[in-house]
Amino acid sequence: MNKVLLTAAVTGAGDTTKKSKHVPVTPKEIAEAAIASAKAGATVAHVHARDPENGGISHDVEHYREIVDRIRESETDVIINITSGGGGDFIPSLDTPAAGGNGTDMQTPAERHEPVGELLPEMCTLDCGSTNFGNMVYLSPTDWLRQQAKLVQDSGVKPELECFDTGHLRFAKQLISEGLIDGDPMFQFCLGIPWGAEADIETMAYMKNRLPENAHWSAFGIGRMQLPIAAQAAMLGGNIRVGLEDNLYLSKGVFARNDQLVEKAITMLHGNGMEVMTPQEAREQYGLRNPNGGR
Repeated sequence: MNKVLLTAAVTGAGDTTKKSKHVPVTPKEIAEAAIASAKAGATVAHVHARDPENGGISHDVEHYREIVDRIRESETDVIINITSGGGGDFIPSLDTPAAGGNGTDMQTPAERHEPVGELLPEMCTLDCGSTNFGNMVYLSPTDWLRQQAKLVQDSGVKPELECFDTGHLRFAKQLISEGLIDGDPMFQFCLGIPWGAEADIETMAYMKNRLPENAHWSAFGIGRMQLPIAAQAAMLGGNIRVGLEDNLYLSKGVFARNDQLVEKAITMLHGNGMEVMTPQEAREQYGLRNPNGGR
């Protein structure tokens, strides 16, 4: 059978905690969601930290440390993938457009990298460009991304090159050409987010066809497109991602848990003659660091 890497993105940073009681907030809840997803069959747990008091985004390394420690101390094996995309939200003030208005949350490349560099997960995301993200701008200037890519490279963590639009794919390949990405690169197509690339098979195929020959790739869609994009990505030879970061529903009107979305994706894969990679198989396949140290 073909084997597919399956990522569970268990919480994200969006304003979803008020919409569903299943979105984990505290480090304990986020770790438990990652562990439950792994027990359901996920290969990778992609984690953000949230402020336990208000459910909003947290950049606190200690929140990440508790999440990672709880996962590592559990008896369930799963690859940990920490976001490095925090602190990029820019909302211009109408009175002083050069300054960030209410809701702006910016970090330097070094600050974005801090949880990754401190905790050394096997993987981390690396957003590969700026984009209109709803009514704000997610801001990642190219020289900042070069700095961040170098920090990730020096840490020995494998970056997952997140592309929200086709220009991001072009810049990710530029990072590769400049020697800032080691080994076979791993890409993630982030589809359907307003106002980035469309969540459809034409867009996915376009991006896939422009990858370097030695690249591996994954794709996800948001909302009701989560499972259709997962199915199409798997059929095109890619890896997949599900979870409450991208979609809150198991079916129309029915709120999901992360492990239920993982189970639903695995059922789909089995129906198409595919299996999910184990964490150890993925570490060997993609040259990931050993969670116990080294490679």
